[in-house]
Amino acid sequence: MHAITQSGWIEVISGSMFSGKTEELLRRLRRAEIAGQDISVFKPQLDDRYGETTVGSHAGRSWEASVVPSEGEGVWQIAEELNGEDVVAIDEANFFSAELVDVCEALAADGKRVVVSGTDQTFRAEPFDPLPQLMALAEYVDKLQAICTICGEPATRNQRLIDGEPAHVDDPTILVGAEESYEARCRNCHTLRRD
Repeated sequence: MHAITQSGWIEVISGSMFSGKTEELLRRLRRAEIAGQDISVFKPQLDDRYGETTVGSHAGRSWEASVVPSEGEGVWQIAEELNGEDVVAIDEANFFSAELVDVCEALAADGKRVVVSGTDQTFRAEPFDPLPQLMALAEYVDKLQAICTICGEPATRNQRLIDGEPAHVDDPTILVGAEESYEARCRNCHTLRRD
């Protein structure tokens, strides 16, 4: 995808849920592995959908990952755990605090290829930090689309459903352990409860 250079860079893979972000991340890691590059993969403690130490896609592909704290100084464990790897991958970047931006910048400045994936919008269709900041600083940005589950158009929004109904606009952005589900929706089919 990119020429080999002496300097590092940041790649961001963003988009709605079910758009193939993690699948694309894993594809890039497979190519780096074929090229003989050493790889380290990280994920936030908050994400245990595919196993505690696994980055997984909805298509069933996976990669072993180190689990790191998602808040404050703990995010720097990403840099501290490296042992000469060329490629650093970070999945579900939307679950990390703003500290992730500084970590990625430091890694790129140190000559690393940093590949980050995550959804760039909350269920309210608002920017989901720290993805907007990472997208602004990245050398390469890919924004993927899913298919709207209602009308079949390209989907860029995350529809949160609780008991089958759209989430309320005032619900917390991150619900840990809640019984919610998500669908990909287009701009016209995305809704929020306001009552």
